[in-house]
Amino acid sequence: MTAPHQPSWDPQQYLRHADHRTRPFRDLLAHVGDDLPGHPAPRIADLGCGAGNVTALLADRWPVARITGYDTSREMLAEAAAHARPPLLDFAEADAATWEPTETYGLIVSTSALQWIPGHADHFPRWLDALAPGGTLAFQVPGNFTAPSHTLLAGLRESDRWRPLLHGVGDRTASVLDPVDYLTRLRDLGCTADVWETTYLQTLHGDDAVLDWVKGTALRPVLTALADDPAAREAFLAEYRDLLREAYPPGPYGTVFPFRRIFAVARKEK
Repeated sequence: MTAPHQPSWDPQQYLRHADHRTRPFRDLLAHVGDDLPGHPAPRIADLGCGAGNVTALLADRWPVARITGYDTSREMLAEAAAHARPPLLDFAEADAATWEPTETYGLIVSTSALQWIPGHADHFPRWLDALAPGGTLAFQVPGNFTAPSHTLLAGLRESDRWRPLLHGVGDRTASVLDPVDYLTRLRDLGCTADVWETTYLQTLHGDDAVLDWVKGTALRPVLTALADDPAAREAFLAEYRDLLREAYPPGPYGTVFPFRRIFAVARKEK
C-alpha cells in the first residue's frame, strides 16, 4: 500500500475484519483462469500485499508458482512474513507507483491498494509490458468514496476546527476511475477486459463497528497526522464516531455497512 501522506499501518486493526476484506479478492480470483503463462509454475506479483493473508491465497491456487508480494509498509511486511513459503512465496518492500518489473509475469494482481496511487491507470502500460503473452492484470479497488463513511470523514477534515491540521489528508476520491474508464483504458491497450462492480452489504458486529472498520483503512492518514497529539486524535475520533452512529445505526443483527467495489481483469493478447 502507498499514499501521498504515507500513513502508518496497523496490521492487527486491518485484520479485525479479515473475512469481509478477503471476500473481494476471492471474487476477483474467481475470474482469473488457472492456465496462466508459465503453467504450472507462473511468476506472480501481488502489488500492495498488505498483511500477506491474501497473497497466501495465490499460493493455494497456484502451489508451484513463484509469487512475490510487494508493499511499502514495513509493519505490514513484518506481518506478511508469517505467510512466506520459501522459496516459492516471499515478500519485498516496493512501491507500486514506482515498481519496475524486471521479470516476465503470468499474473500481476492488486487488491484494495491502487486507490492510494493517484494516476495509477497511467502505470497500466508498464505492467502489461511485463506480462507474458496471455498474461493477466487483475485488480480491485474500493468504489465507496461517496458513501457516508467517506463523505462525513472528508467534511470533518475540512471543517473549521480540523482544516488547519488535516486539509487534504487521505483524499483519494480522484484516484479511482469509473468502471467504464477502466474498461476503455485497458481495451485501448489491446487487452480483452472484464470490468464490473459489486456492492457488498457487509454486516459488522460490535460497538461502533463502522468506526472500527475505517480505523484499519480510510482513517489511517488522519491517525498518522494526529499521532503526536493524542488529545486531538481522540477529539477527532469522538466527533467522527458520533457522525457514523447516526449514519449507520446498528440493527438487531449487526450494523449494515454497504461497500461498493470495482473489479477489472485484463488479459494480454497472445
